[in-house]
Amino acid sequence: MNVQIKRIDNTLPLPKYETTGAAGFDIYARESITIAPQEVIRIPTNLVIATPPGYMLAVSLRSSAPKKKGISIPHGYGIIDSDYCGNDDEILLQVINHTTTPVQIEKGERIGQGVFIPITQATWEEVNTMSANNRGGFGTTG
Repeated sequence: MNVQIKRIDNTLPLPKYETTGAAGFDIYARESITIAPQEVIRIPTNLVIATPPGYMLAVSLRSSAPKKKGISIPHGYGIIDSDYCGNDDEILLQVINHTTTPVQIEKGERIGQGVFIPITQATWEEVNTMSANNRGGFGTTG
């Protein structure tokens, strides 16, 4: 799949897949940032990506970020729509610092990862009742 990409700062590398079996490509921080304790901040990634039609780009932190840095994405992961690709539509990673001390992110640090995921938009068929039996939720299957 060919994907158009623009870097804001050409001194930083293009994203790359670290192994042949990697599902996600690495995302780098465009600038050094200090995240205060309990602060939610958006880290610029240096990337504007034209996600192909029929796909979304899911972005998340690297799996080591919570343990090594004490940060996470407050909403789990980010969804980048295929029409978010204007010249200034830089992808930002929103993170929260869960620690009691400032967290430093350095320019060029591999902070996140991105995965292209095929999507289908639903056509809604509204009904008055559902035909399946209620099954419960939140732990009802064991």
